[in-house]
Amino acid sequence: MSLQRRWRTARVKYSAPNVVIALAVVGILGLVLAIAIQRGYIGVVTAIFLLSFIPSVILHEVSHGVVALWCGDDTAKRAGRLTLNPLRHIDPLGSIVVPILMVLANGAAFGWAKPVPVRVDRLRHPRDQAVLVSLAGPATNIVLASIAGVIYHFVALHNATLLELEIPFYFGVVNLVLAVFNLIPIPPLDGSALLERFLPASMLPGYYRMRFGFIIVIVLIVLFDRNALSTLFFHLENWYGNVFS
Repeated sequence: MSLQRRWRTARVKYSAPNVVIALAVVGILGLVLAIAIQRGYIGVVTAIFLLSFIPSVILHEVSHGVVALWCGDDTAKRAGRLTLNPLRHIDPLGSIVVPILMVLANGAAFGWAKPVPVRVDRLRHPRDQAVLVSLAGPATNIVLASIAGVIYHFVALHNATLLELEIPFYFGVVNLVLAVFNLIPIPPLDGSALLERFLPASMLPGYYRMRFGFIIVIVLIVLFDRNALSTLFFHLENWYGNVFS
């Protein structure tokens, strides 16, 4: 299949209803955050983090489905997940509750969307293409972070207001954090695909049973070092600022 044909087949749904729903969700969330800012519950930076998190994590998940489709698996497409409609991707716990609690607790936006379904056995070259599908998410976040960084750099050259600087800057930081965290080689995070690619077939059954390894990591962080995520944000934020200043 030609690249052009694959692109037509894997088009993300930009239909009017999906666009309207996406704008409505963002508008409602923006209104809620504006009220929270006005009443002193959260700061502007916290609101930017939360607003940045939603499109970033959705595009992360959609990219998995698009690349999987290019590689022969149409599971995500048949499930209606190649869409920008936030309602199709929201995980109540990971997309709403956890990010809000994390931001309020230590200012670090963290969470997840509902995973896009992928059937590795339906890929044309499962072990090789599974790596491409997994890395599509972090790669998308890195691209978004780079674009936001370039915008931040040029905005900074034109006497921009603080808010005009903070929006692209923290949007980029959120995407950078999503990319780095998802590249950790612990199942089911995306980075685990790299480790899986080099494991012998005899070890794969036990490896697949580690599907919730990252939850154990988060529990250990909360129990032993609650500032770990904040520290990660701090260092990535400084690095990002130095690169694009």
